[in-house]
Amino acid sequence: MSTTLPPATAEEVADLERNRRSRVLPLIIGSALFMQTLDATIIANALPSMAASLKESPLTLNLAITAYLLTSAVFLPISGWAADRFGARTVFRASIVLFAVSSLLCGLSQTLWELVAARMAQGVAGAMMVPVGRLVLLRTVPKSELVRALSYLTMPALLGPVLGPPIGGFIVTFGSWRWIFYLNVPLGVLGVVLSSLYVPNIKEAVTQRLDLRGFVLTGVGLAALVYGFENIGHDALSGATVTGLFLVGALCLTAFVLHARRTPDAILDLSVLRLHTFRASTVGGIFSRLSIGASPFLTALLLQVGFGLNAFQAGLISFSGAAGALAMKTTARPILARFGFRRVLVINAVISAVFLAASALFRPSTPYFVMMLVLLAGGFARSLQFTALNGLAYADVPQAAMSRASSLASMLQQLSQSIGVGLAAILLHATLSLHHTDLLTAEVIAPAFAVVAGLSLLSVLFFVRLPANAGAEVSGRTEPS
Repeated sequence: MSTTLPPATAEEVADLERNRRSRVLPLIIGSALFMQTLDATIIANALPSMAASLKESPLTLNLAITAYLLTSAVFLPISGWAADRFGARTVFRASIVLFAVSSLLCGLSQTLWELVAARMAQGVAGAMMVPVGRLVLLRTVPKSELVRALSYLTMPALLGPVLGPPIGGFIVTFGSWRWIFYLNVPLGVLGVVLSSLYVPNIKEAVTQRLDLRGFVLTGVGLAALVYGFENIGHDALSGATVTGLFLVGALCLTAFVLHARRTPDAILDLSVLRLHTFRASTVGGIFSRLSIGASPFLTALLLQVGFGLNAFQAGLISFSGAAGALAMKTTARPILARFGFRRVLVINAVISAVFLAASALFRPSTPYFVMMLVLLAGGFARSLQFTALNGLAYADVPQAAMSRASSLASMLQQLSQSIGVGLAAILLHATLSLHHTDLLTAEVIAPAFAVVAGLSLLSVLFFVRLPANAGAEVSGRTEPS
């Protein structure tokens, strides 16, 4: 005897659609982030080959990296406003198109200035692509599914710096540096198709006017700080110039804080910093995120300069960190549901620091499998930490403030990564001075891991003060810790 199932109700259909989006959207947006982070790390390895091809010095060609960082920093603050004004899908899709087209132009560049101009266009696209994509998740995925969705955004940020060196080394060794950029074109086409099918065009019914003064102050301020931190340890700028950049950045951001206090529709909503969960995640998370900028930089130096491995060999070893990040994807939600945000962030901050500091013990004689195990565990712990930070940040943010909160969080995250790179450079110079040498060796590089790990523990001071039930709706934990 056959039975006929009753037709699905409108509520059941809506639930199915929400579940489908909660699975598909993170993959689409995570892929866009992966394309961005992979491109950023690959180009650093390819600079010598690119310089030879364009008949420029590698130092001069560093402008290609700087151009991207500065334009991205300038346009990052308006990402939330643009999504509210023109619609999230429209901005997200347009940014993918711009990133792909500018990548093609990078590959076709015949002069330094053609490359720099194309990289500036990439920077504008990158500034919009990820924050707007994350905003789509925040507004469409139920808070109970947010940890799972955000774990897909955490992985690309960790995978890109790990996969960049071996992929870049392979392309430069066996092909042309131009393919570093051409690879983004088919990825961009796929991204446009998928975003057209699955990304909703969320927008505000009433859009606030663009805060032009706030845009200038935040853009110049963040760009000056990022450029300053990126140039610490390089000889391209004098110490006085770097100090001047820091002063300009600090003055502009201070002026913006004063401006935001008397401007209801300021481009960034600083009032969300009053939320304990958002403040702990973004401000306290700066210390945790130091490792995103410092760890790939130091690991590449240790393996390649300190141990004499080529970029491809070093990348294969550091890939184990990516494997750890992948393993975390399925475990973040049950771990947070079992222990809650506060306990996970505090304990895991210590675990992450321990495995980061363990890299200081690596020696040329250390077996590769031992290094890979340490990097595997460290990758898992860091990925879990950043997934927890991202989930906690928006646990208590009201929907009306979500756009500007996302832009503010993105600004602080980019700044923290630049601080990490600058901090690593400062530590290396200090260690060189202590050893009275100009030669980078494993003994000079290794201590920096321990110092960065120690500084990352300062984040615990923010996490221990969280309520026991902080972000319970997002973590799924029903009982206090």
